[in-house]
Amino acid sequence: MRVSELSRSSGVPVATIKYYLREGLLPRGETTSPNQARYDDTHLRRLRLIRALVEVGGLPIAVVKDVLGAVDDPDTGLHDVLGRTVYAITGTGTDDGGDEFADAADADVRTMTAHTGWQVSDCAPALTGARTVLARLHELGQAPGDDTLKLWAEAADRAAEGDLRAIARSGGREGAAETALIGTVLGDALLAALRRIAQESHSAARYAPEK
Repeated sequence: MRVSELSRSSGVPVATIKYYLREGLLPRGETTSPNQARYDDTHLRRLRLIRALVEVGGLPIAVVKDVLGAVDDPDTGLHDVLGRTVYAITGTGTDDGGDEFADAADADVRTMTAHTGWQVSDCAPALTGARTVLARLHELGQAPGDDTLKLWAEAADRAAEGDLRAIARSGGREGAAETALIGTVLGDALLAALRRIAQESHSAARYAPEK
């Protein structure tokens, strides 16, 4: 298909497609003449992935480029690809090592990891992100108790198990990496929405006035 057809099929404007080509996010098409190139379903699939990461996931183009570079690097093993993709799109917050609430937040993280048996690298950006959030909860006087921490950890563990099952079913290295990207970015948005739905349901059950 020509670039105009690729644009219609993907919903991405031609100018944006050309920008992605210049930036290396989208591989070049097959040259058919000095000013023409042919594109196929792999380009369409990549465009839809980029669009999801940018428009739904809210990722900057520079981050998308770095992540897709890991996906496209044949010398990077699958575990490392998954690590690079997830690390690249994981917000870390700030490392408040000197924060007066940092010790309490670190203890909370250790409570959750011990409860679930998680084995994770000390440099995982999500650890810093979790500590930052928990430190702010302590600062606001809203520190969760151990029971709540363990419930949150169990919910996260089940979600991650589902993610890895989906990755295992995706087939192939590139498919697994794309599934990891989509599952992390769009899965986060979906889990947040589902949590709001569940909160409304539990609130109605506990606090709604009787009619």
